Amino acid sequence: MEFNSLIPELSVTNIESTKQFYISMLGFKLEYERANEKFIFLSYGKSQFMFEEIHPGGWNIDVLEYPLGRGINFSIACTDIELLYEVVKNSKIKIYRDLKETIYLCDEKQKSQKEFLIQDPDGYLLRFTD
Repeated sequence: MEFNSLIPELSVTNIESTKQFYISMLGFKLEYERANEKFIFLSYGKSQFMFEEIHPGGWNIDVLEYPLGRGINFSIACTDIELLYEVVKNSKIKIYRDLKETIYLCDEKQKSQKEFLIQDPDGYLLRFTD
């Protein structure tokens, strides 16, 4: 496995709930885990994330309360966005923003992208794109 240059590590309240959500519901792949440290490393396509359950010795600089990650969203590329959107709807995951096509201006050219947003169990905002 090759590591990306940037890999977010998210503090979570319950590592088992996080595993269930990301792996069983969304289809992320468990690359490895350190169960005794309540740490997992997951991938989804070319996206990589680390998750660690909140503990007193963690790298948290302030009080963590729901929703975690306020002010940030993670854009995750998806090969079949319509299929994932149906999986999310059928799993009864609360949808933050419905699937829609958005046009962004990039270097003075328009780029069209399908996207939808959900929140994970700790409130992190996930934006899936095609």
